[in-house]
Amino acid sequence: MDPTTLAIAVLVGLLILLFLRVPIAFALCAVSIIGMFFIFAWPPGGAFNPARAMRPVQAFLGTDPFSFIKTYTFTMVPLFIVLGHVAHKARFTTDLFYAIRILLPRLPGGLAIASVIGCAGFSSISGSSMACASAMGRIAVPEMLKFGYSKPLATASVAAGGTLGSLIPPSLVLVLYGVFTEQSIGKLFVAGILPGIVSVLAYVILILMWVKIRPGAAPENHITTTTGEQIKALLNTWPIAVIAIVVIGGIYSGFLTATESAAAATAITILIGFGLKRLDWEGFCEALRETSFQCAVIFVLAIGAKLMVSFVGITNIASDLVAWTNAQNFSPALVLLMICVLYLVLGTFLDAIGILLLTLPLAIPIIENLGYDLIWFGIVIVKLIEVGLVTPPVGINVFVIKSVVGDAVPINQIFKGAALFILADLVVLYLIINFEEISLFLPNTMF
Repeated sequence: MDPTTLAIAVLVGLLILLFLRVPIAFALCAVSIIGMFFIFAWPPGGAFNPARAMRPVQAFLGTDPFSFIKTYTFTMVPLFIVLGHVAHKARFTTDLFYAIRILLPRLPGGLAIASVIGCAGFSSISGSSMACASAMGRIAVPEMLKFGYSKPLATASVAAGGTLGSLIPPSLVLVLYGVFTEQSIGKLFVAGILPGIVSVLAYVILILMWVKIRPGAAPENHITTTTGEQIKALLNTWPIAVIAIVVIGGIYSGFLTATESAAAATAITILIGFGLKRLDWEGFCEALRETSFQCAVIFVLAIGAKLMVSFVGITNIASDLVAWTNAQNFSPALVLLMICVLYLVLGTFLDAIGILLLTLPLAIPIIENLGYDLIWFGIVIVKLIEVGLVTPPVGINVFVIKSVVGDAVPINQIFKGAALFILADLVVLYLIINFEEISLFLPNTMF
């Protein structure tokens, strides 16, 4: 059987399974195994012989997934996940939100801005957009609704702010991208810093414009604070500052690798949590249970994606796709635009990690052929995925916020507010694509 025809059939089968709501991890595993079976059982120009495929497929399944998952780099995935859970159990997120809230007492839309900045701060220790949106949503959204903020602004600011967890280091999405593309995870982490700051500024400007045009969306804040209270609140955030310095500072200075920084930051977080008596044994065990569940999901996804990568390599479909794009004489900008549109479309119905692992086997060879920097492209992908996290009909972060607020806010109100933040994201995406130094300046200055 012609490998290209088989590859197309496998991709069509994958889309059908996704349409039938089969979990993407199992869909990837199923179509990849079936595809490899037919590759060996029905070679080009040969007769169909199922017995011929059994031994190589069994050998492949017995070694390839295990050898991939046992990669040393993957150890940082559970470390960063447990770091975020422990920090949340120790109420570091609460300290961060209230500190920023007190520091911005009179700023129009101050609570919404505090939510966005709080999400950015928590992102620097969590690595997960869903965890960030959930943790900050439980604190910030009820507070904003209590003070009379409009429902779209109160909910969407946290849903959009939570997406920063995929961009600001330590991002789990960037870890998986680095593993699959064999890029430096340390450089990917550092590359996400400036785009993360630009994203925060874009959200803040949007909120200021929102409350300027519609003052009723964010009533004036009558909270009064003293300088002493502000200093005390700021000092209470020292654990997050220490953790962020270990992760980002350790990697940027070259003193720690990404994996070493994950281990050091996690150990420090646990010690601080127990030392301040913010974390008890029950909370720690719950954090470990939640980490185990998330790791299982991520690793099954990674195995499915690895099987698909191997199948794509056997069929040479990626090389054929690169040759086809070259034959069409498409400009690099047009190809990049088509890839961006594809990610935006996939983001409407797939989760962030699923999109990443589904598309990398085909997208990366094309991007490499066009001569684009893979560190920069990783940041572009993450920003595209961020848009999908708040885009209907799926909008994972929107549903996370909906689970927090319950019946208090209709989901259409959350999507209504998120639409404005999507516009801000598209502006940031335009800047990242057209000014590569936003992503590459800091990685190029690393030690």
